[in-house]
Amino acid sequence: MKKVNLEKSDDEWKELLSPEQFKILRLKRTEPPGTGKFLYNKEEGVYVCGACRAPLFKSNAKFDSGCGWPSFFEPISEDAIVEQKDTSHGMLRTETICAKCGGHLGHIFKDGPKDKTGLRYCINSLSLDFNEEN
Repeated sequence: MKKVNLEKSDDEWKELLSPEQFKILRLKRTEPPGTGKFLYNKEEGVYVCGACRAPLFKSNAKFDSGCGWPSFFEPISEDAIVEQKDTSHGMLRTETICAKCGGHLGHIFKDGPKDKTGLRYCINSLSLDFNEEN
């Protein structure tokens, strides 16, 4: 895995993040499906990391996958996200991590739109923030 270029202690992250964000971004938890504030967001703009504000996804890469979490078919750039093998909970998945701060974002699956990348980046709303385009 690439080395992240923004490192903070847990105490520093706790000062910057809400308790819910800390659980997702730093402890790799998952928000309940269907509860995220960005699940149905249709505004144009850029989704950024909820911890460090690094750009992660453009709104035009978002699609309704029906899975209960915001879904995207590609990141904003190749170096925005790091992929890492995840064998937790008795499953084999690929975790997505913010390349800048190492925050847990969600997972990537190979059941996305076939006419795009075929990938589904399944992302926790609590790991994101949104910058609306004006």
